[in-house]
Amino acid sequence: MPNISFEGKTYHCDEDKILLDSLAEHGVNIPFSCRGGACHACLSKITKGTPPPASQMGLRDTLKAQNYFLPCICKPITDMTMAAKVQQPMSYAASVIEKSWLNANTLLLRLSKPAGFRYHAGQFINLMDETGNLIRSYSLASIQSDDFLELHIKHVPDGKMSGWLCDSLKRGDDIAFVEASGNCFYLDNDKEQALLLAGAGTGLAPLYGIAREAIASGHQGKIQLFHGALAKEGLYYEDELKALARQHANFHYTACVLHGQAPEGGLQGSIDQLLKQHAGELKGSRAYLCGDPGLVSSMQQSVFCAGISMQEIYADAFTFTP
Repeated sequence: MPNISFEGKTYHCDEDKILLDSLAEHGVNIPFSCRGGACHACLSKITKGTPPPASQMGLRDTLKAQNYFLPCICKPITDMTMAAKVQQPMSYAASVIEKSWLNANTLLLRLSKPAGFRYHAGQFINLMDETGNLIRSYSLASIQSDDFLELHIKHVPDGKMSGWLCDSLKRGDDIAFVEASGNCFYLDNDKEQALLLAGAGTGLAPLYGIAREAIASGHQGKIQLFHGALAKEGLYYEDELKALARQHANFHYTACVLHGQAPEGGLQGSIDQLLKQHAGELKGSRAYLCGDPGLVSSMQQSVFCAGISMQEIYADAFTFTP
């Protein structure tokens, strides 16, 4: 009879009984709706142990990789510890080891990587200002094997956090952040699958990490990265991405600009439309899309219509708060 630990207490649960029902008998009520694994209202996470594969039916691969499962379709096999529904996120401290400008309004910020800090390429962290009262999310452009954490910060006019990061924070200063989150990251479960990475502005940050992680993992499928900006001046990391393309035959980089002349080898136009015209056959591919919400939504429609299933579309929409 498996033992299920939850919020400091341990409960005995029958193997042949649904976990949601077993916990309810013990007075533990997990939110639910459909009871059939469709609505995901009861989505929970295992912090110790492994959820049965059947309890992860219908979940995205990135949720499975983080040990999420559905109690309403789970028949426990072994002892497990469930995460509390309201968890206090783990905080870390780092120091600024590099600060430079990628273009006129995009800051490169590199932080020391705290011991024991782990993440998936493409996830984001929540930075805290010096008071601890202001918190903003920024995607990681680095990968786990790097000995630093890399962020690309858009300098938002009158933005409190970006203003502090860009204008006041100095090399050598300490900064606090909350553990990595997000489900838009690379998994090496199908190294032959074609990958489409598309984003605008600082949406390149998670895509750069995902591309490097895929290559480092030995991904064999075609990897296409489209990076968009309003004009050539808004692009960055062109040399790094072109070098990556020269070094790895399966990686392809395309710069896109909405206005003015595109750089050599790039394209002019709206990136969502350019994906339709230049990404080629997309059926069976996996897509990672990053940028502002409106653009991400438009790109989602484009790649879905091009044959990528919704289950294979991973999106990270950025919102900027003044």
